[in-house]
Parts: sequence; structure tokens; C-alpha cells
Amino acid sequence: MNENILRDLTERSSHAVAHYWKTRQGQKDKQKQTGKADQGLRSAVTGGAQMDGIIDLFTELITDCGIAERYVFRKKAVELPGFFRPTKEWDLLVVCEDMLLVAIEAKSQVGPSFGNNFNNRTEEAMGSALDLWTAYRERAYLKSPQPFLGYFFMIEECEASNRPVKVQEPHFKVFPEFLGASYSRRYELFCRKLVLERHYTAAAFISSTADGGALGRYSTPADDLSIERFARVLVGHLKAFV
Repeated sequence: MNENILRDLTERSSHAVAHYWKTRQGQKDKQKQTGKADQGLRSAVTGGAQMDGIIDLFTELITDCGIAERYVFRKKAVELPGFFRPTKEWDLLVVCEDMLLVAIEAKSQVGPSFGNNFNNRTEEAMGSALDLWTAYRERAYLKSPQPFLGYFFMIEECEASNRPVKVQEPHFKVFPEFLGASYSRRYELFCRKLVLERHYTAAAFISSTADGGALGRYSTPADDLSIERFARVLVGHLKAFV
């Protein structure tokens, strides 16, 4: 990988994390001022745009590789045909000369409730991968080579996300790595297994606190799920097409 592309990656990532928390807080403040705040923390979810910094980061990586920006799609024209459903919207696509090169999903979760959202997030990610690869097998993407499928996830680092979670085993034992695992640990395992089972080409998993995140601070719980590793795999994939 061209080291010039990686040179500012940490700084770019910090800016993306800061953008997330500042945008989220700004949406909450605006809704409070207008008296239209959603219940609980939902106001910070329904506002959208929090992940724009992360998508900007990936867009810069892709264009730094020599891919023209007109081939990078975000917000508009991000639908891909599926096999089990008509279409699925992705956060970022690279489509060049009728070839799907990249599809990326970027998600996050904040407290205080992680339980139900964890199940929703994991089921969504697994379903999206199954849908895409089955559609790919059926040549929905024409002459496309095997695309890069990426998954990015950021979790709020807080007491609730780091607390050990009990599991219910009324009939059979769960896999040992889940025993006493916090939601943060569960997400780490999930992202790793997505790549291990080849559902996604690469995954990145980071955590940040609300206060520290607004200053661009974040943590990488596992080296194999770092943004740098994700970037290296992405850029390596694109080299063949530049």
C-alpha cells in the first residue's frame, strides 16, 4: 500500500470520530430547541449524517488510490439489487464501467440500552452480506469481479457497553467466548467472525466515549479490526483496477 495514503490516516480517523459526536450532539440540541425532540436518545439516531465523517474518510482513501470521484456513490444512487429483496441501500459504493468494486456499511451504537439493538445490528449485517453474495452468484452485478465488502462499527465506550452480560442457556451451552462478554466484546467477536467466515472482506471496530470522541479520541480494541488494517485491505483490493 502507498504509505502516503496511510500517512494521515490516524488524523483523518480522529476528525471522523469528532464529526460523529459533534453532529449527534448538534441534532439533539436542535430538536430540544424546536420542541420536537424524539423519545430518549432516538433524536440522535433519526437525524442521520453522524457517519458522514467515516464515509468521507473511506471516500478519500478510494480517490487517493486513483479511482475517480464520479465512480464513488454515497447518499444517492447507493442501491444494489438483492436476491431475497429487490434492493438494499449501502453507505458507500464504487461502481466503475458496470463493475461493482466496493460496497461498505458503516454503523454505530450508543447507550444506555445495547441489548435489543445488538441483535438488530448483527442480524442486519449478516442478512445484507448473504443477500449481496447470493445476488453476485446470480450475476446481478453483470461482469463485476468479486467486490470488496466492508463493515465498519463504532460503539460508545461506557459502563453499559463494558459491563459483563449474562447469557441464557436453557437447553444448550453457548460458545465459551460469549460467557461474561460485554456488548463491546460481543461486537468485537462479531466483526472478527464476519471476516473469518468470509461474509465481509474486511471489518473495522472502534470505541469512543462521548466526551473524548468529541475531541477525536477513540480506541481500537483489537489490531486485526483496526481502521488501518481495513484501509490496507481496501486499497490492496483497488490496486488491480487503477
